[in-house]
Amino acid sequence: MAIEIPTDLTPELVPFAWLLGHWEGVGVLGYADEEERQFGQIVDFSHNGLPYLEYRAESYLLDDQGNRTRQISVETGFWQLDRKQGDEDSGPGLLPGAEKPLLQTAADVEKMRNDDEAFDILATINHPGGVSELYVGVIDGPRIQMATDAVMRGANAKEYTAASRMYGLVNGELMWAWDMAAAGQQMSSHASARLRKVDVAA
Repeated sequence: MAIEIPTDLTPELVPFAWLLGHWEGVGVLGYADEEERQFGQIVDFSHNGLPYLEYRAESYLLDDQGNRTRQISVETGFWQLDRKQGDEDSGPGLLPGAEKPLLQTAADVEKMRNDDEAFDILATINHPGGVSELYVGVIDGPRIQMATDAVMRGANAKEYTAASRMYGLVNGELMWAWDMAAAGQQMSSHASARLRKVDVAA
Protein backbone atom coordinates (compact mmCIF):
# COMPACT_ATOMS: atom_id res chain seq x y z
CA MET A 1 0.00 0.00 0.00
CA ALA A 2 1.49 3.33 -1.07
CA ILE A 3 1.43 6.04 1.56
CA GLU A 4 0.11 9.30 0.15
CA ILE A 5 1.49 12.49 1.65
CA PRO A 6 -0.88 15.47 1.28
CA THR A 7 0.75 18.47 -0.37
CA ASP A 8 -0.43 20.74 2.46
CA LEU A 9 0.97 18.50 5.22
CA THR A 10 3.50 20.30 7.41
CA PRO A 11 6.88 18.49 7.26
CA GLU A 12 6.67 17.78 10.98
CA LEU A 13 3.74 15.41 10.37
CA VAL A 14 5.29 13.42 7.51
CA PRO A 15 6.31 10.59 9.91
CA PHE A 16 2.59 10.24 10.76
CA ALA A 17 1.34 10.33 7.14
CA TRP A 18 0.45 6.60 7.13
CA LEU A 19 -2.13 7.22 9.87
CA LEU A 20 -4.07 9.93 8.03
CA GLY A 21 -7.57 9.06 6.91
CA HIS A 22 -10.79 7.37 7.93
CA TRP A 23 -10.48 3.81 9.30
CA GLU A 24 -13.16 1.25 10.16
CA GLY A 25 -12.98 -2.27 11.51
CA VAL A 26 -13.59 -4.68 14.36
CA GLY A 27 -11.78 -5.94 17.40
CA VAL A 28 -12.03 -7.77 20.70
CA LEU A 29 -12.21 -6.19 24.16
CA GLY A 30 -12.11 -7.55 27.67
CA TYR A 31 -10.25 -7.04 30.92
CA ALA A 32 -9.44 -9.10 34.00
CA ASP A 33 -12.54 -11.26 34.67
CA GLU A 34 -14.67 -9.51 32.07
CA GLU A 35 -15.91 -11.73 29.25
CA GLU A 36 -14.35 -10.98 25.85
CA ARG A 37 -16.69 -9.15 23.49
CA GLN A 38 -16.53 -8.06 19.88
CA PHE A 39 -16.64 -4.36 19.08
CA GLY A 40 -16.53 -2.13 16.05
CA GLN A 41 -14.55 1.05 15.71
CA ILE A 42 -14.33 4.14 13.50
CA VAL A 43 -11.06 6.10 13.71
CA ASP A 44 -10.16 9.39 12.06
CA PHE A 45 -6.72 10.97 11.89
CA SER A 46 -6.79 14.42 10.31
CA HIS A 47 -4.66 17.58 10.15
CA ASN A 48 -5.36 21.28 9.90
CA GLY A 49 -2.01 22.71 8.82
CA LEU A 50 -0.61 22.88 12.36
CA PRO A 51 2.11 20.46 13.60
CA TYR A 52 -0.19 17.88 15.18
CA LEU A 53 -2.70 15.23 14.16
CA GLU A 54 -6.27 15.39 15.38
CA TYR A 55 -7.49 11.97 16.59
CA ARG A 56 -11.03 10.70 17.08
CA ALA A 57 -12.12 7.11 17.76
CA GLU A 58 -15.72 5.96 18.17
CA SER A 59 -16.31 2.42 19.49
CA TYR A 60 -19.49 0.36 19.72
CA LEU A 61 -20.49 -3.15 20.74
CA LEU A 62 -21.43 -5.79 18.16
CA ASP A 63 -23.78 -8.75 18.50
CA ASP A 64 -22.96 -12.31 17.41
CA GLN A 65 -23.96 -11.47 13.84
CA GLY A 66 -21.68 -8.43 13.72
CA ASN A 67 -24.49 -5.90 13.98
CA ARG A 68 -23.98 -2.71 15.96
CA THR A 69 -25.84 -2.74 19.28
CA ARG A 70 -24.75 0.32 21.26
CA GLN A 71 -22.00 2.89 21.42
CA ILE A 72 -19.55 2.48 24.28
CA SER A 73 -16.98 5.26 24.01
CA VAL A 74 -15.50 8.16 22.07
CA GLU A 75 -11.86 9.21 22.36
CA THR A 76 -10.41 12.49 21.12
CA GLY A 77 -6.92 13.86 21.17
CA PHE A 78 -3.78 15.20 19.52
CA TRP A 79 -0.64 13.39 18.35
CA GLN A 80 2.67 15.10 17.54
CA LEU A 81 6.44 14.89 17.64
CA ASP A 82 7.76 15.28 21.17
CA ARG A 83 10.06 18.30 21.04
CA LYS A 84 10.67 21.46 23.01
CA GLN A 85 8.03 24.06 22.24
CA GLY A 86 9.45 27.38 21.04
CA ASP A 87 8.29 30.90 20.32
CA GLU A 88 7.22 29.75 16.85
CA ASP A 89 4.62 27.39 18.36
CA SER A 90 1.12 28.48 19.33
CA GLY A 91 0.15 28.67 22.99
CA PRO A 92 -0.14 28.85 25.86
CA GLY A 93 -3.81 29.56 25.53
CA LEU A 94 -4.68 31.26 22.25
CA LEU A 95 -1.29 32.92 21.70
CA PRO A 96 -0.73 32.39 17.97
CA GLY A 97 3.03 31.88 17.74
CA ALA A 98 4.80 32.47 14.42
CA GLU A 99 3.14 32.18 11.03
CA LYS A 100 5.74 29.66 9.82
CA PRO A 101 6.31 26.35 11.67
CA LEU A 102 9.55 25.66 13.55
CA LEU A 103 10.37 22.65 11.35
CA GLN A 104 9.98 23.79 7.76
CA THR A 105 11.79 21.13 5.70
CA ALA A 106 12.31 17.38 5.64
CA ALA A 107 15.92 18.01 6.67
CA ASP A 108 14.70 19.89 9.76
CA VAL A 109 12.51 16.92 10.69
CA GLU A 110 15.30 14.39 10.14
CA LYS A 111 17.35 16.17 12.81
CA MET A 112 14.65 15.17 15.31
CA ARG A 113 15.44 11.44 15.11
CA ASN A 114 16.54 9.88 18.40
CA ASP A 115 19.52 7.59 18.99
CA ASP A 116 17.50 4.63 17.66
CA GLU A 117 16.73 6.51 14.42
CA ALA A 118 13.04 6.79 15.37
CA PHE A 119 11.06 9.88 16.37
CA ASP A 120 9.91 10.63 19.90
CA ILE A 121 6.19 11.35 20.01
CA LEU A 122 3.58 12.76 22.36
CA ALA A 123 -0.15 11.99 22.36
CA THR A 124 -2.99 13.23 24.51
CA ILE A 125 -6.18 11.15 24.59
CA ASN A 126 -9.36 12.23 26.37
CA HIS A 127 -12.17 9.91 27.46
CA PRO A 128 -15.71 10.49 28.70
CA GLY A 129 -16.05 9.96 32.43
CA GLY A 130 -13.31 12.37 33.46
CA VAL A 131 -10.12 10.62 32.28
CA SER A 132 -7.29 12.13 30.23
CA GLU A 133 -4.07 10.37 29.24
CA LEU A 134 -0.67 11.77 28.27
CA TYR A 135 1.34 9.25 26.24
CA VAL A 136 5.02 9.34 25.30
CA GLY A 137 6.60 6.94 22.86
CA VAL A 138 8.22 6.48 19.49
CA ILE A 139 7.20 6.28 15.86
CA ASP A 140 9.50 4.14 13.71
CA GLY A 141 8.26 3.95 10.14
CA PRO A 142 4.70 2.52 10.15
CA ARG A 143 4.87 1.48 13.81
CA ILE A 144 4.09 3.27 17.08
CA GLN A 145 4.74 2.23 20.66
CA MET A 146 3.68 4.50 23.50
CA ALA A 147 2.86 4.38 27.20
CA THR A 148 1.24 6.79 29.62
CA ASP A 149 3.49 9.32 31.28
CA ALA A 150 0.52 10.68 33.23
CA VAL A 151 -3.17 9.93 33.76
CA MET A 152 -5.51 12.64 35.03
CA ARG A 153 -8.82 11.62 36.62
CA GLY A 154 -11.73 13.59 37.97
CA ALA A 155 -12.78 13.03 41.57
CA ASN A 156 -15.65 10.77 40.48
CA ALA A 157 -13.88 8.94 37.64
CA LYS A 158 -13.35 5.19 37.66
CA GLU A 159 -9.89 3.99 38.69
CA TYR A 160 -7.50 3.99 35.72
CA THR A 161 -3.79 4.32 36.42
CA ALA A 162 -1.69 3.45 33.34
CA ALA A 163 -1.82 2.18 29.78
CA SER A 164 0.29 1.32 26.76
CA ARG A 165 -0.68 1.19 23.09
CA MET A 166 0.85 -0.17 19.92
CA TYR A 167 -0.13 0.73 16.35
CA GLY A 168 1.14 -0.68 13.10
CA LEU A 169 0.38 -0.68 9.40
CA VAL A 170 0.34 -4.28 8.16
CA ASN A 171 -0.62 -5.08 4.57
CA GLY A 172 -2.49 -1.80 4.33
CA GLU A 173 -4.48 -2.37 7.53
CA LEU A 174 -4.16 -0.43 10.77
CA MET A 175 -3.70 -2.82 13.68
CA TRP A 176 -3.54 -1.75 17.29
CA ALA A 177 -3.39 -3.22 20.80
CA TRP A 178 -4.14 -1.55 24.14
CA ASP A 179 -3.00 -2.74 27.59
CA MET A 180 -4.15 -1.00 30.75
CA ALA A 181 -3.97 -0.99 34.54
CA ALA A 182 -7.39 -0.16 36.00
CA ALA A 183 -9.94 -1.16 38.62
CA GLY A 184 -7.23 -2.43 40.98
CA GLN A 185 -5.71 -4.73 38.34
CA GLN A 186 -2.14 -4.90 37.06
CA MET A 187 -1.25 -3.95 33.49
CA SER A 188 -2.79 -6.50 31.15
CA SER A 189 -4.40 -6.83 27.73
CA HIS A 190 -7.59 -4.82 27.24
CA ALA A 191 -8.42 -4.49 23.54
CA SER A 192 -7.11 -4.89 20.00
CA ALA A 193 -8.50 -4.26 16.55
CA ARG A 194 -7.85 -4.44 12.83
CA LEU A 195 -9.04 -1.48 10.75
CA ARG A 196 -9.12 -0.79 7.02
CA LYS A 197 -8.94 2.60 5.39
CA VAL A 198 -12.24 3.75 3.90
CA ASP A 199 -12.66 6.44 1.26
CA VAL A 200 -15.42 8.51 2.81
CA ALA A 201 -15.80 10.49 -0.42
CA ALA A 202 -16.88 7.35 -2.33
